Amino acid sequence: MRISIVGITGYSGLELLRILQHHPRAKVVSIHATKEIGKFLSELYPHLKGLCDLKIEVFDSQRIMQQADLVFFATPSGVAKEMVADFIAADFPVIDLSGDHRLPGDIYKKWYKKEPAQAIIQKKFIYALSEFADVSEKRFIANPGCYATATELVLIPLLQAQAIELDSIIVDAKSGLTGAGKNPTEASHFVQVHDNYVTYKLNQHQHIPEIVQFLQSFDEKLASIQFSTSLIPVNRGIVATVYVKLRKGLNVADISSMYRRCYQDKPFVRVQAALPTLHQVIGTNYTDIGFDYNPVTNILTVVAVLDNLVKGAAGQAVQNMNLMFGFQETEGLLSPPLFV
Repeated sequence: MRISIVGITGYSGLELLRILQHHPRAKVVSIHATKEIGKFLSELYPHLKGLCDLKIEVFDSQRIMQQADLVFFATPSGVAKEMVADFIAADFPVIDLSGDHRLPGDIYKKWYKKEPAQAIIQKKFIYALSEFADVSEKRFIANPGCYATATELVLIPLLQAQAIELDSIIVDAKSGLTGAGKNPTEASHFVQVHDNYVTYKLNQHQHIPEIVQFLQSFDEKLASIQFSTSLIPVNRGIVATVYVKLRKGLNVADISSMYRRCYQDKPFVRVQAALPTLHQVIGTNYTDIGFDYNPVTNILTVVAVLDNLVKGAAGQAVQNMNLMFGFQETEGLLSPPLFV
């Protein structure tokens, strides 16, 4: 499988390259960006010397289709939607890691504050949370967001079992700084983030409509969720702490059974006996889930952790590639965590 990556110099693009270097069926044949054209990637990132000596090329859809079998877009939101038309017209496979093709145009415009993709193009993409989407032989994949992946994987088993009060969902989600992207801002400055805890985009994060839209396919009566996002002073990781009220008659054993039954054949979701920590998943494609129940308040607390650059972006994109083309789902993705 010959691969092109558009947006190679961003965190997700570099993570894609790292993962694909170890994939037995994949070879990256071209890398593309809007700057540093003509430079060897290893010049910019010396840690890649001897591992990837490709030159960064200007984006050229026709050239990509001549030399590759699949293109990944690891670009900021607002970019891929301007570049995919030629691939769609040629029925050439695309996996988009950005938010450009996850939402209908009117909702995208409201939450992303950008003009949306053409409706005829957006409708060709399938929203692909790997554990619950049938992407076999599909051509155009909209990869989920990092916060969305963690939140959806927590809530889907509970919705499937009709186990919770739908108006009780509260999500307190936290991200490492790489989740904010590579372009520096005042909010991502070292002195602002280090030794600090910053809540941002309260009730306004662009992953909210994505989450609600997908969860409604499991229970159409779900109208909304309470969702907060915060930055924590780590490089990588998502911690999603979800609070819900259980419907009457359920107990902890029932909840444990729901999660284990739901994920028993899902290789990248691990249900843990205790609340998970970030160190368990950093550098991997795993999502670890654990929970505790307070019988006094009837509140179930569920915690999910994942690496925002792997399961929250590049790893899930490769997982979707594997499923698209009939490879083993786990190929190239079974690295152990960077535990310390």
